[in-house]
Amino acid sequence: MKNKKSLGQHWLTDRAVLLDIANLAAGKTNVVVEVGPGLGTLTSALLKFFDEVIAIEFDAELARKLPGSFPGKKLRVINKDILSVDEEDLPEEYTLAGNIPYYITSPIVQKFLAGKNKPKKMVLLMQKEVAERLAADAGDYSILGLSAQIYAKVSLGPVVGRGFFAPPPKVDSQVVVFEPYELPLATESTMALIKIGFSAPRKKLVSNLTAGLQLSREGVLEILSSLEVSGNARPADLTIKDWLALEKKLHKR
Repeated sequence: MKNKKSLGQHWLTDRAVLLDIANLAAGKTNVVVEVGPGLGTLTSALLKFFDEVIAIEFDAELARKLPGSFPGKKLRVINKDILSVDEEDLPEEYTLAGNIPYYITSPIVQKFLAGKNKPKKMVLLMQKEVAERLAADAGDYSILGLSAQIYAKVSLGPVVGRGFFAPPPKVDSQVVVFEPYELPLATESTMALIKIGFSAPRKKLVSNLTAGLQLSREGVLEILSSLEVSGNARPADLTIKDWLALEKKLHKR
């Protein structure tokens, strides 16, 4: 079938890579929710590791044809936008997996990590650059990466070159594995502070906090110094532990 560029459709065709992704997803639950099954290449691999696959497909034509490719298998296809799915309608214990387009990567990660019915594990294939941001360390943090790591242990899986797709995308992809925590590592107030801190990611943190919190520059520098954070630090330099300590210090003022 001809892919639809508007939906970011690129079919992953390599059998070994597909089995690697399915194997990474396996082990936590018997049910997997697949994001955007498309032609069913990953679906086929997932059915080897899970008792049931619930496939969420936005493309009506693909959703209609998919069940016919797997007669006798426990496959349920839902013709919906994954972002409109209420995760509370999904099984109590499930794994989320899929090859996801760039333009909905961040909304999917945020929706399922912060939801009330979180998956036990998420294994997502995405643009390599975004994967690296999600798993970054201090110095390279983004608000997306910090947010994800507050809700889950994030690790990188194999890189999947553009040549493994039909048609080939313009960039390489990489698998990201998320193992959600029972409780997030930070509160909503800390998350709000992080958003203020990243309001201008390339600026110094002191400038963003001064403007966002309406504090004096000297006062912010004093707080940062007490936490052994450099006055020249940028938002990307702070760890989750640093943000927690900063929020606690500000709360006491």
